[in-house]
Amino acid sequence: MAAFQAIHLTLTSAVLLVLLAEKAQGSENTKSCKLIEESETARKVVSRLEPITNRTYTYLFQVCGNAGQTADGAVVQKSDDGNEIVIGKYTAMEAFGGSDWVMLIYTDGSAYGEHCNKEKRRAIVMISCERGITAVRKAQGAGGDEYAGCEECTLTPAHCGDLSVVVEEREKLNNCFYLFELDSSAVCPPIPSHLSAGSILLIVGFSLLAVYLIGGFLYQRLVVGAKGMEQFPHLTFWQEIGSLTADGCDFVCRCRGSQEEPPTYRGVATEPLGEEPEERDDHLLPM
Repeated sequence: MAAFQAIHLTLTSAVLLVLLAEKAQGSENTKSCKLIEESETARKVVSRLEPITNRTYTYLFQVCGNAGQTADGAVVQKSDDGNEIVIGKYTAMEAFGGSDWVMLIYTDGSAYGEHCNKEKRRAIVMISCERGITAVRKAQGAGGDEYAGCEECTLTPAHCGDLSVVVEEREKLNNCFYLFELDSSAVCPPIPSHLSAGSILLIVGFSLLAVYLIGGFLYQRLVVGAKGMEQFPHLTFWQEIGSLTADGCDFVCRCRGSQEEPPTYRGVATEPLGEEPEERDDHLLPM
């Protein structure tokens, strides 16, 4: 027992070091939980259990609701004769959590008769991540094969985890507790997506293009009986698109006929002058 107490104290200290710092508000189903010390961190932890707040497990256990007939009883021990002992109340609870686990501490339960200096009972529920677990098997009581929270009992046992009673520590003078373990997908971190929105759009676009080309090719070949380039779906349309694109590019980029020829300088001939034939005026001299 001493070793277990040391482990429990170590776990509690570690939990306090990894408290979440994000701001949070309680959901509609978890607002009924009354924390001993209200804080945004603890309320954030409780709100993560929203998917399972309306499901009653057994020992009996419900996150933020009456697990049995006793008011405010979140963790209830029910005997064979139907009597209920409240182990912890959801109106007096603490909550701690990490990336893939949540620890709930319910206090203000029924007082011990002879043990633990007649202090009030408390329950510690350790909830760990287990993907695929959507409901929880009953821990005790008649009908051990029933599954609390499974809608119309349609879920198979593979979808239902076990609410396990690890230990009931009642040999001490004070600070006695019940320790429970529970697996649930509600506390699992979200699986990050490795594809961006742009990548998904490109994949969808290329997939549709491939279906269009393959389907159109088969239709033109097998149904229409086309051969050669005529097998390409909507060939005429794409040829017109290509011609229009080429014309637009030619008009925008080449710009033929839009510039005037630069004026030439007329004062000096641009071509070299040839030698003129020598004129002889000998015939003008008197004989």
